[in-house]
Order: sequence, then C-alpha cells, then structure tokens
Amino acid sequence: MRHLLSSRGHRARLAAALLGLALAPAATMAQTLTVGLATPVNSADPHFSNTTSNFALTHHIFDTLVDRDTQARLTPALAESWTAVEDTIWEFRLRPNVTWHDGQPLTGDDIAFTISRVPNVQGSPGGFGGAVRAITRVEVVDARTVRFHTARPSPLLPNDLASVQIISRHVGTDANPPDYNSGRAAIGTGPYRFVSYRPGEGAVFERNDAWWGPAQPWSRVNFRFMANDGSRSAAVLAGDVDVIDQVPSADLPRLRRDPRLTISEITGVRLIYLQPDFSRQGGDVPGVTDNNGQRLASNPFQDVRVRRALSIAIDRRALAERVMQGTAVPTGQWLPEGSFSYNPEVGVPAFDPTEARRLLAEAGFPQGFRLTLSTPNDRYPGDAATAQAVAQFWTRVGVRTEIESLPWATYLSRGPRQDFGFRLGGWGSSTGEASYLLRNVVGTFNRERGWGSPNFSRYSNPQLDALTERAVTTIDDAQREALLRQAVKVETDDLGIVPLFLLRNAWAVRRGLQYEARADEQTLATAVRRAP
Repeated sequence: MRHLLSSRGHRARLAAALLGLALAPAATMAQTLTVGLATPVNSADPHFSNTTSNFALTHHIFDTLVDRDTQARLTPALAESWTAVEDTIWEFRLRPNVTWHDGQPLTGDDIAFTISRVPNVQGSPGGFGGAVRAITRVEVVDARTVRFHTARPSPLLPNDLASVQIISRHVGTDANPPDYNSGRAAIGTGPYRFVSYRPGEGAVFERNDAWWGPAQPWSRVNFRFMANDGSRSAAVLAGDVDVIDQVPSADLPRLRRDPRLTISEITGVRLIYLQPDFSRQGGDVPGVTDNNGQRLASNPFQDVRVRRALSIAIDRRALAERVMQGTAVPTGQWLPEGSFSYNPEVGVPAFDPTEARRLLAEAGFPQGFRLTLSTPNDRYPGDAATAQAVAQFWTRVGVRTEIESLPWATYLSRGPRQDFGFRLGGWGSSTGEASYLLRNVVGTFNRERGWGSPNFSRYSNPQLDALTERAVTTIDDAQREALLRQAVKVETDDLGIVPLFLLRNAWAVRRGLQYEARADEQTLATAVRRAP
C-alpha cells in the first residue's frame, strides 16, 4: 500500500512538474507586452526630436519633473511639489530616494545638467529648447530642491517642464544621440530599462522593479514600428501584437465588431493642419508655378487673400466624415471645445468655393496657379488621403495641386530646410492650452529665444508674437486666458496655418486588456492593464 501511494504520489508530482513546465512559457509570455506603433521613432535620445512618438517611447526610460494625465492635466512625477516663491522663481521639491537605473541617486545637479543640455543636442531637427528658454539660471538649493530663475514671470513653466525628460550628469556628459541609440547613455529613472533600439524596426525595454511609481505588470515590452495601416490591423487581429495605436479609420468599424478586440477612444489635442511657405518673398517657392509651369513673380502665399481662398475651398466636414470616416472633428483652431483658451468666437470656416475663386482673382490669380502639397504618408491617421482630398478641393477652384507623399523620416529631415511650398503637418497641444502651438508652430523662428523650432515654413507675425509673449508672462489665469483667446483670433484671421481637424485617438487592444486612452495620443505601456 505504501508503495502504491508512493507511486501515485510520484506520478502526481511528475504530472505537476510537467504541467508547470508547460505553463512556464505561457506565464512568461503573459508578462510580455507587444505594441505596434504607427510612427517610427528616429532616436532614443529623449531631447532629439519634439514629436509625440519620440517623447512617448523615451518616456518609458526617462521621467519628467511634472507629468500629464490622460486629459493633459499636470500631476507630480520626479517633483513631488512645485511652487512659485516669487514671480520669477519656481521651486521644485524632488521625490525622495529616486535612483537611476545604475543605482546612483537622482540629485538636483542632474536637473541642472538636463536644462543646460536640452537646447544643445547634436543634429536635432527640432527639439525641446523652447520648453527651457525662459530659464535664466538653475539654483540647486540642496539634493532635493531646485529653483528655476526666469527673466520675467513664467506661469507656464511647470507645464513646459512636463515636456523635458530628465537625464543624469554622470552618464549624459558628452553623450550624443548615438550614445542613447546604442543604450550606453540610455540610463534613466523611468519604469523601464533600455534593452535595444533598432531604427526603423523597434525597441525592447525591461521593467525597472526599483521604479518609484506603481508596479508595472509587464516584465518586458516589445515595440514594433509598423507604419503600414493594413499590417498593423492584421497584426492585432492575428494576435501578433497586443496593442496598436492610430487605428486606421477604414478598419475601425471592422475592428469594433471583432470579439477578440476592444477599442479605446478619446478626442485628442492633435491638430492636422496645412502651412504654406513664408520663407521666400520671390517666386522661387518649391513646387509653385503658373499654369504653364513657369516661375511666379512673387510668393502667392504672402497674400492673405490667397491663404483665405485656399482655406475656404476646403470642406472640412467632408474630410472628417468621409476621408477620416468619423475619426476626426472639423475645426478652425487647434484645441477642442472646453479647453483652456479655446475661443468660442472662432468657428469652423465655411466651405465656399465661389468666394475662394473671387479671392484668388482679387489677389491676381483669376486662372489660379499650380502647386505641390507635400505630406507624410505614415505619420498621422489618413495623412496622405487627407492631402489627396485637399488637392481635389483646390484643383476645383483653379489651383491645380499635385501631391508629394513621403515617409515620415524623409519628410521630417526636409522640413527644417524649407523644402516644401505647402505642407500637411500635425501638432499635439499636449499642454492643453493655446500657447504651445503659438510659440512653436507659428511663433517667429528664433533659436536664441527657443521659439518656432517646428515652424518649418517660417511664418512670422510680430503682433502675434507680442500678444503671445504677454500671455505667457501673465500670472493671473483669467487674464492669461483672455490674451490667449485674442491670440487665437489673430492667428486664425491671418492663417499662419490652415487648421483642418482634430483627431480622435483610437487604440485597439487584445481582449483581456484595457488601454487608458490619452488626449495627447501617447502610446505608453504604463497605460495598458489587464482587464478586471
């Protein structure tokens, strides 16, 4: 009897052991999250490129002093508190016992080093210099207390610093983008540690169990860059990835119906807009000619009547409903209704092709002209399709338009060289207020001041700059909002950009998971949880 029991016990233990071996890989797999990203990331350097995709990826490794929640509201991060001790001095108190991935402690000196490095990144096509330009001096009071001195009141400084990821002096000194891409300098304080980064392919991170924040369920995160819409949708349907962002509008109805998936959505702060070249006074604008292919005498886009004509020649509601299939909201400004500094007096421009032709004739182009509209084809949902539709609207009013469709990496490298006569772009106002776009996209380009870095078309309006400057130095919230609303009206009247629509952000996640949708459209492993 003892032998029989022993034999049975042995078989039971053996069966349990074999079952354990069989389940071990599944358990390991269950802790690995695979994410399909629509937009390739061009660097693992957290200060290299001011794009949402770059910022979101590196934010897994590097923390900010101040974070933003899903609605773009400020929350504590490395700084547990901040206060304006004077009109021109902000004091930040650092969270205790935070360490870098190599075990060294975070100190105020690392903050000072980061601020000095942000505007001076080797080869940056457009970084985060504008976020720190207000700072004239960083005072390290002690290891956990830092004071930022500014030349004038800077009520938005905490908001700006939410865009600056903190790096260490001991690793970051003399480090350049290649050092971050290789992982040598990619040592942060964030929830994940760097494993690998492969340009054009993806990145792999592992959980940092010493992170100061909440425990993360994923031991490993694989990010795959999947610019092709169809491939991304197919991958999540096949279970090859657990999450995809920028769900293609054409696939969204089908994915909604699939019982293997859930869709997470929110109206975002990403504006899709058009911007003409303002950098040239003469007629040598790239891709712009008369109807016979000859150079024009002058830059037609310097005339606001031409800009207004092209704006009202576009049926924004048709773009949102047909091209974007309901995944966009037509707009004449750059923030959703209800946001701080949204101007209710600025509506959606009326579609009026007859008036557009009249304005073109009044501006000296009764027969129109020819232009090339440049667009990325793998950066924003429906980017190339939107450009094609706009080209048709413009051609109907006499401006014969061709499309130049480019991969995002090529598009981004050419933009700072003013290579485009007219371009389609996108901007996410992650601060949740109007000045972020005013300073960056339509603010006069000024490297010293830190304005206009992504203003590739070199629009300049001194009146608008002055109004924006007044707003961002006004402490009183109500007064600042009134000034920003006024600036929104000035900009939309002058059309330094031509707003089209705001995107509705959508993620598709495998059944059993949930994604906390974000207005800033960041795709974060920290926002993915197992469904209850």
